[in-house]
Amino acid sequence: MDASKYKAGYFPAPGEHDRWVRKEKIDKAPIWCSVDMRDGNQSLVVPMNLSQKIEFYNVLLKVGFKEIEVGFPAASDTEYEFLRTLIDKKMIPEDVSVQVLTQCREHIIRKTFEACKGAPRAIIHFYNSVSAAQREQVFRKSKEEIKQIAVDGAKLVKKLSKEYEGNFRFEYSPESFTGTEPEYALEVCNAVLDILEPSENNNVIINLPVTVEMSLPHIYASQVEYISDNLKYRNFVTLSLHPHNDRGTGVADTELALLAGAERVEGTLFGNGERTGNVDIITLAMNMYVHGTDPKLDFSDIPYLIGKYEKCTGMHVYERAPYAGALVFAAFSGSHQDAIAKSMKYRSENNIREWNVPYIPIDPKDINRTYDADVIRVNSQSGKGGIGYLLEQNYGYVLPSEMREDLSYICKRISDREHRELKVSDVFEIFRKSYFRNTSPISVSEMHFHRRNRRDVEAEIIFEKNGSKKNVRATGNGSLDAVSNALKSFTGDTYELRVYTEHSMQEHGSGSVAAAYIGIKDKDGKMSWGAGTDTDIIHASANALMSAYNNMTAPEE
Repeated sequence: MDASKYKAGYFPAPGEHDRWVRKEKIDKAPIWCSVDMRDGNQSLVVPMNLSQKIEFYNVLLKVGFKEIEVGFPAASDTEYEFLRTLIDKKMIPEDVSVQVLTQCREHIIRKTFEACKGAPRAIIHFYNSVSAAQREQVFRKSKEEIKQIAVDGAKLVKKLSKEYEGNFRFEYSPESFTGTEPEYALEVCNAVLDILEPSENNNVIINLPVTVEMSLPHIYASQVEYISDNLKYRNFVTLSLHPHNDRGTGVADTELALLAGAERVEGTLFGNGERTGNVDIITLAMNMYVHGTDPKLDFSDIPYLIGKYEKCTGMHVYERAPYAGALVFAAFSGSHQDAIAKSMKYRSENNIREWNVPYIPIDPKDINRTYDADVIRVNSQSGKGGIGYLLEQNYGYVLPSEMREDLSYICKRISDREHRELKVSDVFEIFRKSYFRNTSPISVSEMHFHRRNRRDVEAEIIFEKNGSKKNVRATGNGSLDAVSNALKSFTGDTYELRVYTEHSMQEHGSGSVAAAYIGIKDKDGKMSWGAGTDTDIIHASANALMSAYNNMTAPEE
């Protein structure tokens, strides 16, 4: 690798342009323009057909886009037919503008207007490349000659807009803006504006594309600010951005450029586009959302959008894609799971609305994701907090801390041995098989109690083992203690009852069922755990004790 063959291909903005660095957040949504149907579509291995285009177009309308670039109608019969379908079948809502792209070449511009004939609202987006590399290496033309191409294009679109039926608006892009001297890019844009004559009733879009990312984001923002400060007709011009993601900083480019004075963003869902893609509008919009700014786009059902996107484009949404990826909310780490579980409990106890949960920047429910499937994930790295949270949220079992730890070790061993993630249903099945063992090898057939005095309870317990039953009497300082003493008498084993907790499961749809959990320590100091449920808390406790004892005496698995 020889870094000396490279040099910065960008041109910093002249003078000081850094007022934007003192702004803390984007406090107003920009005008959004989806270029999924054009820039995104042309980058697909197999571009969308007409029916896929219509389906995806309707998804964009549902999200709330008011400007949609529908294609390059002069370049493809499918794109021409798609645009004509939208116009002829009156599929363009009253508050939506379709946008079409054309090079500054006469025959292409004329065919573009032919495709747009009768459009209720259409943005004619024309462009030519103005960068130093393109001027010198591709076109081999001077700055004046390149500027004249833009001026001639502006003259033609202005002329044809009066000859063709339709409601037209203009957008100009100095393509490869990031590789262009800012002073020259400004000169070309102002020359185009002089032709188009922006006014209160003729708003013109000047779009500054990051055709290829060349600089750190703050350099691009300074270039945008320079153009914004020096454009002619500025009050009647909408300054737009079209960032790509070659350096992986398309989102940062866009956010800083919006702070620097831009008002409009062209991008795609999930960042689809040429090479490394366009800027991801979902990430941009959700970044605003988590800072308290309404992005004016509806991303409340990300799974729906993923399904439509993957169906229509044949692309796959990366598992780590911000906000949308299948794993972006997933907490496998035990310490992360514990913090999330405790935070969620704290929020519930204190009825907190404002979102401030460790490790999760946005409430997954806001974008139709769920806590159990998306946040707490169980594998060999998981801990007791997350596993306990899943059982409590999905099945209503609130395990004592040490028992949660014991269950987490079992789950992690299974996940590690089988090399797979455990589903919530897997965790519950492991919990059930591991701790509800009150019937084998010893079970309780009957229980009868009567209080001998204010302190002691006498129990008559019928135990069953290997098909035979035995009646045992014992006394304790409560019902559970009496059952425990009877069990010790029946088996001849000794243990210490160390942990006992119980709770009602009524909140979780189980009527008046009670759950009990017991931990006992044998003579060697080993803890064994059991759980039990019943409509009677005494029976639930006895079931938990029998499960713990059966675990204590069972061969180690």
